Amino acid sequence: MSQISLTLPDGNSRDYAAGITAAEVAADISTSLAKKAISATVNGEHYDLAWPIEANADIAIHTLKDEDQANELIRHDFAHVMARAVQELWPDVKVTIGPVIDNGWYYDFDREESFTPEDLGAIEKKMKEIINLRDTVRTEIWPRDKAVQHYKDKGEPFKVELIDAIPGDEPLRMYWHGEWQDLCRGPHLQHTGQLPADAFKLMSVAGAYWRGDSKREMLQRIYGVAFTGKEKLKAYLTMLEEAALRDHRKLGREMDLFHMQEEAPGQIFWHPNGWTIYTTLQDYMRRQQRAGGYVEVNTPQVVDRKLWEASGHWEKYQENMFIVEVDEEHAREKAVNALKPMNCPCHVQIFNQGLKSYRDLPLRMAEFGSCNRYEPSGALHGIMRVRGFTQDDGHIFCTEEQIESETADFINFLSMIYKDLGFESFSVKFSDRPEARAGSDEVWDKAEAALLSATRAAGIEPTLNPGEGAFYGPKLEFVLTDAIGRDWQCGTHQVDFVLPERLDATYIGKDGDKHRPVMLHRATLGSFERFIGILIEEHAGKLPFWLAPRQVVVATIVSDADDYAAEVCAALKAAGVRAELDIRNEKINYKVREHSLGKVPVILAVGHREVEERTLTVRRLGEKQTSVTSLDEIVSTLAKSATPPDLL
Repeated sequence: MSQISLTLPDGNSRDYAAGITAAEVAADISTSLAKKAISATVNGEHYDLAWPIEANADIAIHTLKDEDQANELIRHDFAHVMARAVQELWPDVKVTIGPVIDNGWYYDFDREESFTPEDLGAIEKKMKEIINLRDTVRTEIWPRDKAVQHYKDKGEPFKVELIDAIPGDEPLRMYWHGEWQDLCRGPHLQHTGQLPADAFKLMSVAGAYWRGDSKREMLQRIYGVAFTGKEKLKAYLTMLEEAALRDHRKLGREMDLFHMQEEAPGQIFWHPNGWTIYTTLQDYMRRQQRAGGYVEVNTPQVVDRKLWEASGHWEKYQENMFIVEVDEEHAREKAVNALKPMNCPCHVQIFNQGLKSYRDLPLRMAEFGSCNRYEPSGALHGIMRVRGFTQDDGHIFCTEEQIESETADFINFLSMIYKDLGFESFSVKFSDRPEARAGSDEVWDKAEAALLSATRAAGIEPTLNPGEGAFYGPKLEFVLTDAIGRDWQCGTHQVDFVLPERLDATYIGKDGDKHRPVMLHRATLGSFERFIGILIEEHAGKLPFWLAPRQVVVATIVSDADDYAAEVCAALKAAGVRAELDIRNEKINYKVREHSLGKVPVILAVGHREVEERTLTVRRLGEKQTSVTSLDEIVSTLAKSATPPDLL
């Protein structure tokens, strides 16, 4: 029998017979490791402990302490155990697929009756019984015809269809959890008892078409979450409770910011309060971009398909575009246009007007570009995921030598903006070439090397996000972490050698010849709509004072104070504060509750004493204690608070 050499993480190597399993390697290292082992990484691939290792390799044995591998494994096993529990409770249910997702898993079932909340409780109970059985998990590789016949005999047509879709050279792994069996790539745990029975929860049921096809069977999808320990589950459920309180859709209603309705799916009806946030944020960004050397432009909403074909978007992005056909006068065929899903091809058209010199570069062009993209209705989510949105879009036309300095400048620019908006830090992902892309490998090699070098020169070491670049170039993704630990990808910065070539953008170099500019696509906030949703949830509706749509309410306690309250309100408005007057014949406690629910940062109460002393009782949102201050002092203080950070 041939020998292989396995190199452990400590650098030491051990020789074994080919075909040894990771479980046997763990046992050879120590009895303790063998008991704790759950999986292995072999030459970078996640391995089941039962899979044979046939060649020399680097190997690491994993335990539940290895969070990344452990979470993937237990969530996958929970999916199988849940499916087993469902079929033990309802034997006629057909199973389909059960992948791992963020924080958990889901599994799709074909069942005539709908699952109820009581059913989820019964499934959880059955799952714990299965875990306590400590049933062995085993795997075999079957020939295709044997697997197909097996599922036909069991009456599982969805599994037969899945096998038909698996490439012929890919092995078919069959897994058993006790006597229950599923088709799966693996890896899995050694026995059901390795699952943490106190660290999972079934969350919800939703409808899902088989294979995402609305013409196919409607299935029932059960979602679950799982972690390596019960404290982590508890923390996650607490985070969900907090997220529900911060939900921008709920706060949007309470603060009267916006609404959405079925006559305009994925589109936003901004109310005065919401539009105040929007325009205040836009004005701030406009000032910052001007200070950063950008020129602002505006481009058409509807553009002929010829431009989208030339740019490559028609081929790569057509399914997400809204197509507009028009009967043009005297034309033989209808003119085919599209609502623009992005601004970049239009910005190249502006660059192409007139002759450009190397002295004109870098040319930083910005637009609050209104875009429209078709998003499936199931993907829409409040103002976070919409079909109509505005980007704080920008394109920098520069030379190759300027990529590094422009990238560093943008990272500094973005850092300043995020800090002003309450985000002190962010992480950066480097997204390289996707499978579907434009341009040669040589061009991509150059673009990826340039962007990575520029990012490191700016003092940032990004994490790799493989295959997630745009179709025309690699990109940096700037990720914010909010107050409850959720990540939001907002800003982007992309290097593009392809679009200037496709749209024939040139400049005259020092040598007097024509050259192609490099095009840097960048956005700081991304979508205004989505970023406002993030801000609302980050601050739980208690926006920074300068961004709050209703900054101050002057509320009377008695009607005799109406005139003084009006004077106070007028003084605040004159000082640039968004102030409102509430002189309704209601009790002050009622007014305070109502305006606090609407997240008004400051309520100024006015009664007999305040009129006589020309003072105000100040109640700040979230604070139980009130204070009394003079009119001049409060106007001065609030005027400063109302000033955007770039104007202080």
